[in-house]
Amino acid sequence: MDNMNNGMITIGVLAKAIQNCVDKKGLEHDETVRMAEHVMNFFGFNERILDNILEPEDRDAFYTLEEYGLLVTEREETTLYDGREWRVHYWKLKKDVIINLTNHDGPEKRKRRTEDYSFYDEIPEDVWKREQ
Repeated sequence: MDNMNNGMITIGVLAKAIQNCVDKKGLEHDETVRMAEHVMNFFGFNERILDNILEPEDRDAFYTLEEYGLLVTEREETTLYDGREWRVHYWKLKKDVIINLTNHDGPEKRKRRTEDYSFYDEIPEDVWKREQ
């Protein structure tokens, strides 16, 4: 999988970034792909979307990804002709963070090697015996 498709965030790239963010929570690869598909269905080829197109359930998923550092909210204010202030809220992909997260080893590659535990081999066998 190409991590950086000409700067575009793809479903695969976002799924890997999600997996690398949440590996402590133990999400399965299929779950991260579904979450990435759900989010990317809103963004398409855009880097930001309007918040008001989201349903509450969708917004919850976006808040979760904001906690992971993958999304950020933005706000623009403008003055209407009648003098009222109008605020527009957006969600934006944090492309640099997402791409950075896809560049390091995933959880399956970060598992400990048996050599990491070799110090146990140096402990004498009698230490492991329990006296009653």
